[in-house]
Amino acid sequence: MKRNNKEQRRRFALTVLLSAVVFAALLATVAVGLGISMLLVHFGVTAAIDLDRSSTYSLLAIMALISVIIGAVMVFFLGRIITKPMNTLINAMNRLAGGDFKTRISFGKVFSRNPAVKELTDAFNTMASELEGTQMLRSDFINSFSHEFKTPIVSIAGFAKLLRSGDLSDAEKREYLEIIEDESMRLSSMATNVLRMTKIENQTILTDVKRYNLSEQLRTCILTLDEAWTRRNIDLDIDLDEYEINANEELLHEVWLNLLDNALKFTPDGGTVGLSAKEKDGEITVTVSNTGSRIPKEKLPHIWDKFYQGDDSRATKGNGIGLAIVRSVVGLHGGTVFAESEDDFTKFTVTLPK
Repeated sequence: MKRNNKEQRRRFALTVLLSAVVFAALLATVAVGLGISMLLVHFGVTAAIDLDRSSTYSLLAIMALISVIIGAVMVFFLGRIITKPMNTLINAMNRLAGGDFKTRISFGKVFSRNPAVKELTDAFNTMASELEGTQMLRSDFINSFSHEFKTPIVSIAGFAKLLRSGDLSDAEKREYLEIIEDESMRLSSMATNVLRMTKIENQTILTDVKRYNLSEQLRTCILTLDEAWTRRNIDLDIDLDEYEINANEELLHEVWLNLLDNALKFTPDGGTVGLSAKEKDGEITVTVSNTGSRIPKEKLPHIWDKFYQGDDSRATKGNGIGLAIVRSVVGLHGGTVFAESEDDFTKFTVTLPK
């Protein structure tokens, strides 16, 4: 309500500004007419000539015509001043529509003092900045996507040629076929994740919300990855009470699997992965941690980017989409997620409204 009142005051201020300009033009026209009349009286022009009624009307008509002409000229120049910001805005919008996302507008010191004009300037420049950022992300996404898809395709094609050439032992054939199979599965997984990511990003309303046992879901995710835990002798540090939540069960299942699988990938054999859930003030906080790895501080903000690659980042052992999905799903639920990493210990914290 307060915001609406503030916006109404700004619109009213703009109306007052435009009305003042029109009133100034009208006042100037009247002033010119009066000025001419006073000059005629001052120099005795009207007294020096004996005017009959028709001549008086003619003189008044000429004076009115002169006033109208002068007033029209003044209104024309004032109109150019009034329409200059509009022309600036139209030109900027055309440049923006043409793909020049570096376009910004400024109406000068005089017009910018008006609250409504300042609001328009800020809104346009913010929109242009967001479009510029979106375009950069889009270009980065396409470049990274192309690179990620090209690598396994080249690998598959190379080993397929080797297989076709013959002169290979049975062991070499099996090895090359396994590589082709692994790279094919990698492509399939990448395509699936990209489609899933696109679907989540285009989803603005959270659907299929139901109440279910969150703790049971977390335990199921742990069992799904049981073979990986036991094979690598990784210890589990689990602290779960029973919590229920209203959420999209399928999407959150994707979040926990991505975080746990991510922790597993970067935990050395014999290391520890932690999982805990706590409730406070109507919110549930789920923490997934692991030992034996550390994300450099300068790379930490980028781990959420799609296809982000860094020598020491978590994306190097995956396709770089998992954490992007995590952030999108958590945001769709109105929650937050952040990561911290130091001293060979990394922790991801997800907070969701219960």
